Amino acid sequence: MSEIEKQNKEMEQVFGEHIHWGYWENPNSANGSIEDFQNASKALSKKLLALANIVDGQAVLEVGCGFGGTISLINEEFHDLKIVGVNIDQRQIDRAKQKVFQKNGNDISFIQGDACKLPFNDNSFDIVLAVECIFHFPDRNHFFSEAYRVLKGGGQLVLSDFVLSFDFPNLFNMSLKKSGIPFYGNIQLCTCEAYESFAKENYFEIEEIEDINESTLPTYPIVKKVFSKSKMGYLLTQVAEWTQKSKMIRYKNLAFKKI
Repeated sequence: MSEIEKQNKEMEQVFGEHIHWGYWENPNSANGSIEDFQNASKALSKKLLALANIVDGQAVLEVGCGFGGTISLINEEFHDLKIVGVNIDQRQIDRAKQKVFQKNGNDISFIQGDACKLPFNDNSFDIVLAVECIFHFPDRNHFFSEAYRVLKGGGQLVLSDFVLSFDFPNLFNMSLKKSGIPFYGNIQLCTCEAYESFAKENYFEIEEIEDINESTLPTYPIVKKVFSKSKMGYLLTQVAEWTQKSKMIRYKNLAFKKI
Protein backbone atom coordinates (compact mmCIF):
# COMPACT_ATOMS: atom_id res chain seq x y z
CA MET A 1 0.00 0.00 0.00
CA SER A 2 1.39 3.41 -1.03
CA GLU A 3 1.81 6.30 1.42
CA ILE A 4 -1.10 8.14 -0.23
CA GLU A 5 -3.32 5.07 0.13
CA LYS A 6 -2.33 4.75 3.79
CA GLN A 7 -3.13 8.41 4.40
CA ASN A 8 -6.49 8.13 2.64
CA LYS A 9 -7.34 5.05 4.71
CA GLU A 10 -6.45 6.87 7.92
CA MET A 11 -8.51 9.88 6.81
CA GLU A 12 -11.45 7.54 6.20
CA GLN A 13 -11.10 6.07 9.69
CA VAL A 14 -10.93 9.51 11.32
CA PHE A 15 -13.58 11.41 9.35
CA GLY A 16 -15.55 8.66 7.62
CA GLU A 17 -18.60 9.10 9.84
CA HIS A 18 -18.39 12.50 11.57
CA ILE A 19 -16.64 15.32 9.71
CA HIS A 20 -16.05 17.50 12.74
CA TRP A 21 -13.94 17.96 15.86
CA GLY A 22 -14.21 15.75 18.94
CA TYR A 23 -15.42 16.48 22.48
CA TRP A 24 -13.78 15.10 25.62
CA GLU A 25 -15.49 15.63 28.98
CA ASN A 26 -12.00 15.29 30.46
CA PRO A 27 -9.44 16.46 27.84
CA ASN A 28 -6.61 14.87 29.83
CA SER A 29 -8.14 11.46 29.15
CA ALA A 30 -7.52 11.72 25.37
CA ASN A 31 -4.98 9.14 24.22
CA GLY A 32 -4.49 10.23 20.60
CA SER A 33 -5.85 7.02 19.06
CA ILE A 34 -8.26 6.90 16.15
CA GLU A 35 -10.78 4.97 18.25
CA ASP A 36 -10.61 7.60 20.97
CA PHE A 37 -11.26 10.34 18.41
CA GLN A 38 -14.17 8.44 16.85
CA ASN A 39 -15.81 8.24 20.28
CA ALA A 40 -15.08 11.94 20.89
CA SER A 41 -16.61 13.00 17.56
CA LYS A 42 -19.79 11.14 18.49
CA ALA A 43 -19.69 12.81 21.89
CA LEU A 44 -19.58 16.24 20.25
CA SER A 45 -22.71 15.46 18.23
CA LYS A 46 -24.43 14.19 21.39
CA LYS A 47 -23.41 17.36 23.23
CA LEU A 48 -25.15 19.44 20.59
CA LEU A 49 -28.19 17.17 20.51
CA ALA A 50 -28.57 17.67 24.26
CA LEU A 51 -29.08 21.38 23.58
CA ALA A 52 -31.73 20.62 20.96
CA ASN A 53 -34.00 18.74 23.39
CA ILE A 54 -35.39 16.51 20.64
CA VAL A 55 -38.67 14.76 21.45
CA ASP A 56 -40.07 11.65 19.74
CA GLY A 57 -42.40 12.52 16.86
CA GLN A 58 -40.73 15.79 15.86
CA ALA A 59 -39.40 16.93 12.48
CA VAL A 60 -35.63 17.49 12.48
CA LEU A 61 -33.51 19.08 9.75
CA GLU A 62 -29.72 18.85 9.73
CA VAL A 63 -27.98 21.21 7.31
CA GLY A 64 -24.42 20.38 6.32
CA CYS A 65 -25.16 16.77 7.26
CA GLY A 66 -21.99 15.33 5.71
CA PHE A 67 -22.00 11.53 5.71
CA GLY A 68 -24.97 11.38 8.08
CA GLY A 69 -23.11 10.64 11.31
CA THR A 70 -25.22 12.90 13.52
CA ILE A 71 -28.44 11.73 11.86
CA SER A 72 -27.37 8.15 12.56
CA LEU A 73 -27.13 8.99 16.27
CA ILE A 74 -30.58 10.65 16.22
CA ASN A 75 -31.95 7.61 14.41
CA GLU A 76 -30.63 5.32 17.16
CA GLU A 77 -31.91 7.34 20.11
CA PHE A 78 -35.33 8.66 19.05
CA HIS A 79 -38.57 7.32 17.59
CA ASP A 80 -41.12 8.39 14.97
CA LEU A 81 -39.13 11.37 13.76
CA LYS A 82 -39.10 12.96 10.35
CA ILE A 83 -35.37 13.48 9.78
CA VAL A 84 -33.97 15.31 6.77
CA GLY A 85 -30.30 15.82 5.95
CA VAL A 86 -29.22 18.54 3.52
CA ASN A 87 -25.74 18.98 2.05
CA ILE A 88 -24.35 21.02 -0.82
CA ASP A 89 -22.11 18.13 -1.96
CA GLN A 90 -24.02 15.39 -3.76
CA ARG A 91 -21.16 12.92 -3.16
CA GLN A 92 -21.64 13.22 0.59
CA ILE A 93 -25.40 12.81 0.19
CA ASP A 94 -24.84 9.63 -1.83
CA ARG A 95 -22.52 8.30 0.86
CA ALA A 96 -25.00 9.13 3.64
CA LYS A 97 -27.75 7.20 1.82
CA GLN A 98 -25.49 4.15 1.76
CA LYS A 99 -24.58 4.37 5.46
CA VAL A 100 -27.78 5.34 7.31
CA PHE A 101 -30.84 3.08 7.43
CA GLN A 102 -33.99 4.21 9.17
CA LYS A 103 -35.23 2.47 12.30
CA ASN A 104 -37.44 3.12 15.34
CA GLY A 105 -40.24 4.30 13.07
CA ASN A 106 -38.14 7.21 11.82
CA ASP A 107 -38.54 8.58 8.28
CA ILE A 108 -35.11 9.64 6.95
CA SER A 109 -34.25 11.41 3.71
CA PHE A 110 -31.11 13.06 2.35
CA ILE A 111 -31.34 15.94 -0.12
CA GLN A 112 -28.75 17.93 -2.03
CA GLY A 113 -29.34 21.62 -1.36
CA ASP A 114 -28.08 25.02 -0.29
CA ALA A 115 -28.40 25.93 3.41
CA CYS A 116 -29.13 29.52 2.41
CA LYS A 117 -31.89 28.46 -0.03
CA LEU A 118 -33.56 25.58 1.77
CA PRO A 119 -35.93 23.55 -0.46
CA PHE A 120 -38.71 23.24 2.14
CA ASN A 121 -42.03 24.86 2.93
CA ASP A 122 -42.49 27.34 5.75
CA ASN A 123 -43.04 25.94 9.25
CA SER A 124 -41.82 22.44 8.35
CA PHE A 125 -39.45 21.57 11.21
CA ASP A 126 -39.24 21.60 15.00
CA ILE A 127 -35.42 21.55 15.07
CA VAL A 128 -32.71 22.80 12.69
CA LEU A 129 -29.17 21.55 13.37
CA ALA A 130 -25.88 22.78 11.90
CA VAL A 131 -22.91 20.83 13.28
CA GLU A 132 -19.59 22.59 12.61
CA CYS A 133 -20.46 23.74 9.09
CA ILE A 134 -21.95 27.26 9.26
CA PHE A 135 -18.57 28.90 8.60
CA HIS A 136 -18.72 27.40 5.09
CA PHE A 137 -22.10 28.99 4.29
CA PRO A 138 -21.99 32.03 1.98
CA ASP A 139 -23.98 34.21 4.40
CA ARG A 140 -24.89 33.42 8.01
CA ASN A 141 -27.66 36.01 8.07
CA HIS A 142 -29.36 34.43 5.04
CA PHE A 143 -29.10 31.06 6.74
CA PHE A 144 -30.72 32.42 9.91
CA SER A 145 -33.52 33.85 7.76
CA GLU A 146 -34.04 30.48 6.07
CA ALA A 147 -33.90 28.61 9.39
CA TYR A 148 -36.57 30.94 10.77
CA ARG A 149 -38.75 30.38 7.70
CA VAL A 150 -38.68 26.57 7.84
CA LEU A 151 -38.99 26.32 11.63
CA LYS A 152 -42.35 26.03 13.36
CA GLY A 153 -43.25 28.57 16.02
CA GLY A 154 -41.06 28.02 19.07
CA GLY A 155 -38.70 25.82 17.07
CA GLN A 156 -34.99 25.65 17.79
CA LEU A 157 -31.86 26.36 15.76
CA VAL A 158 -28.84 24.65 17.31
CA LEU A 159 -25.32 24.93 15.90
CA SER A 160 -21.61 24.64 16.69
CA ASP A 161 -18.97 27.05 15.42
CA PHE A 162 -15.44 28.39 15.82
CA VAL A 163 -16.29 31.83 17.20
CA LEU A 164 -13.92 34.82 17.08
CA SER A 165 -13.17 36.42 20.44
CA PHE A 166 -12.87 39.83 18.75
CA ASP A 167 -13.45 41.37 15.33
CA PHE A 168 -10.86 41.05 12.61
CA PRO A 169 -10.64 43.52 9.70
CA ASN A 170 -13.18 42.71 6.98
CA LEU A 171 -10.31 42.12 4.57
CA PHE A 172 -9.27 39.07 6.60
CA ASN A 173 -12.70 37.50 6.40
CA MET A 174 -13.13 38.37 2.73
CA SER A 175 -9.81 36.67 1.96
CA LEU A 176 -10.86 33.48 3.76
CA LYS A 177 -14.24 33.53 2.03
CA LYS A 178 -12.86 34.15 -1.47
CA SER A 179 -9.58 32.23 -1.49
CA GLY A 180 -10.22 29.69 1.23
CA ILE A 181 -7.69 27.63 3.14
CA PRO A 182 -6.15 24.50 1.62
CA PHE A 183 -7.67 21.34 3.19
CA TYR A 184 -10.30 23.42 5.02
CA GLY A 185 -12.10 25.21 2.19
CA ASN A 186 -13.73 28.65 2.05
CA ILE A 187 -14.70 29.92 5.48
CA GLN A 188 -16.05 33.03 7.14
CA LEU A 189 -15.66 33.67 10.86
CA CYS A 190 -17.74 35.82 13.20
CA THR A 191 -18.10 36.90 16.85
CA CYS A 192 -20.75 36.24 19.48
CA GLU A 193 -21.84 39.84 18.98
CA ALA A 194 -22.53 39.04 15.32
CA TYR A 195 -24.63 36.05 16.39
CA GLU A 196 -26.61 38.31 18.71
CA SER A 197 -27.27 40.57 15.72
CA PHE A 198 -28.33 37.66 13.47
CA ALA A 199 -30.69 36.44 16.17
CA LYS A 200 -32.28 39.83 16.73
CA GLU A 201 -32.66 40.60 13.03
CA ASN A 202 -34.28 37.22 12.32
CA TYR A 203 -36.56 37.03 15.37
CA PHE A 204 -34.68 34.43 17.37
CA GLU A 205 -33.87 34.60 21.06
CA ILE A 206 -30.60 33.15 22.31
CA GLU A 207 -31.29 30.26 24.67
CA GLU A 208 -27.73 29.17 25.41
CA ILE A 209 -24.11 29.73 24.40
CA GLU A 210 -21.92 26.89 25.60
CA ASP A 211 -18.12 27.27 25.46
CA ILE A 212 -16.49 23.85 25.01
CA ASN A 213 -13.18 25.09 23.62
CA GLU A 214 -10.78 23.22 25.92
CA SER A 215 -12.76 20.00 25.52
CA THR A 216 -12.17 20.04 21.73
CA LEU A 217 -8.40 20.68 21.79
CA PRO A 218 -7.37 16.98 21.84
CA THR A 219 -8.66 16.87 18.25
CA TYR A 220 -5.48 18.52 16.98
CA PRO A 221 -2.92 15.75 17.58
CA ILE A 222 -5.02 13.28 15.58
CA VAL A 223 -5.65 15.76 12.72
CA LYS A 224 -1.94 16.65 12.59
CA LYS A 225 -1.19 12.94 12.38
CA VAL A 226 -3.56 12.59 9.44
CA PHE A 227 -1.85 15.53 7.70
CA SER A 228 1.67 14.47 8.71
CA LYS A 229 2.68 13.79 5.09
CA SER A 230 1.51 17.24 3.97
CA LYS A 231 3.64 20.16 5.13
CA MET A 232 0.89 22.64 4.26
CA GLY A 233 -1.88 20.63 5.93
CA TYR A 234 0.20 20.08 9.06
CA LEU A 235 1.21 23.75 9.29
CA LEU A 236 -2.33 25.05 8.81
CA THR A 237 -3.60 22.68 11.48
CA GLN A 238 -0.90 23.95 13.85
CA VAL A 239 -2.04 27.52 13.19
CA ALA A 240 -5.68 26.56 13.85
CA GLU A 241 -4.60 24.85 17.08
CA TRP A 242 -2.77 28.00 18.19
CA THR A 243 -5.81 30.19 17.55
CA GLN A 244 -7.90 28.00 19.86
CA LYS A 245 -5.25 27.59 22.53
CA SER A 246 -4.59 31.34 22.55
CA LYS A 247 -8.36 31.93 22.88
CA MET A 248 -8.38 34.02 19.71
CA ILE A 249 -11.05 31.60 18.53
CA ARG A 250 -13.35 29.65 20.86
CA TYR A 251 -15.34 26.54 20.00
CA LYS A 252 -18.96 27.13 21.02
CA ASN A 253 -22.37 25.49 20.81
CA LEU A 254 -25.25 27.93 20.38
CA ALA A 255 -29.00 27.39 20.76
CA PHE A 256 -31.64 29.80 19.44
CA LYS A 257 -35.44 29.74 19.73
CA LYS A 258 -37.82 31.09 17.08
CA ILE A 259 -39.92 33.80 18.67
